[in-house]
Amino acid sequence: MSLIQKLPPGPLDIIGDIHGEYDALTNLLQHLGYDADGGHKDGRSLVFVGDFCDRGPDSPAVLALVERLIRTGSAVAVLGNHEMNLLRGSAKDGAGWFFDERVTWDEPKYAPFKRLDAAKKADTIAFLLSLPIALERDDLRVVHAAWIPEYLEQIRHLSIGNVIENDRRWDADTHQLAQELKMSMQAELAAHLPGLENPHHEPPFMHAHAAHDALMQMHNPLRVLTSGVECKWHTPFYSGGKWRFVGRVQWWKDYDEQVPVVVGHYWRRFHSFDRSHVGKGGEDLFEDTSPLAWHGKHRNVYCVDFSVGGRWAARKNQDFPESDCKLAALQWPERLLRFDDGQAISTTSFKTPECVTAKA
Repeated sequence: MSLIQKLPPGPLDIIGDIHGEYDALTNLLQHLGYDADGGHKDGRSLVFVGDFCDRGPDSPAVLALVERLIRTGSAVAVLGNHEMNLLRGSAKDGAGWFFDERVTWDEPKYAPFKRLDAAKKADTIAFLLSLPIALERDDLRVVHAAWIPEYLEQIRHLSIGNVIENDRRWDADTHQLAQELKMSMQAELAAHLPGLENPHHEPPFMHAHAAHDALMQMHNPLRVLTSGVECKWHTPFYSGGKWRFVGRVQWWKDYDEQVPVVVGHYWRRFHSFDRSHVGKGGEDLFEDTSPLAWHGKHRNVYCVDFSVGGRWAARKNQDFPESDCKLAALQWPERLLRFDDGQAISTTSFKTPECVTAKA
């Protein structure tokens, strides 16, 4: 089976990044009209855009529920960058639920969070390895971060189950290309002893790190499809638990095909809030885009990530409403947004949409 699979037929409910927010997920499923087994009276199917885990209070429960829904045939899903990091064995910010070495660092920021039983780690990895990178049918495409046709064609012949072997092959090739940057990167770190994970010590711009990170990202199609298109930035910014020197760009401005694409990944905001509250620096790619608008060159790309992954910050800051961080589903073909609080709003390409408050 290819890393690009078919979307199920019929109407779909496409759910954005969840990031361990189990209660938000179960609330949203209820509002969408799904029963405990994933059944729907209207024959609808669930589609998950990835990033099930990290930062939130119960990543294990989210993964268990998503896996059960997929096993019963009620849902399909693609891998996000957070699942790819887990499969790589890369212990990133907020992954202390899975990686022992992250617990002490993550607890002050994200606790309380439930940890995965060590005996279940192998099964979790096996489940994630069973998922594709992209889903498609004639009228719709779904990928976590970026639908770039030339990168999709590079993975179309690859088989599910071997995603990490192929990821490592591309990374090994890239490391060879980046060898000449290593000594310069070591010198940059030696000159900034606080390192890159301390938010209170901004480093000078590290040009070797920027060149390395941009090369590592853009040479590997699996990284581009799950993490987006990135380029060297103009200043350092703190995001996702570390100082960064490359930033995400609006790939959808160059998407020139007619089939609509739905993605997650980009921390869209339904209500305006300071992105630094949730640890997100750099440019907001949706600063000048209505949260309800389709975007891109042909207004046929839609990001359905509405920052529910930031609820950890709201729980620790009384001045930051948890309701600002939402879990959303885009209903297709209706192009209707539904949120975990029950609200339903029409999306639009051209004008302010009509709000149709709905409690399912």
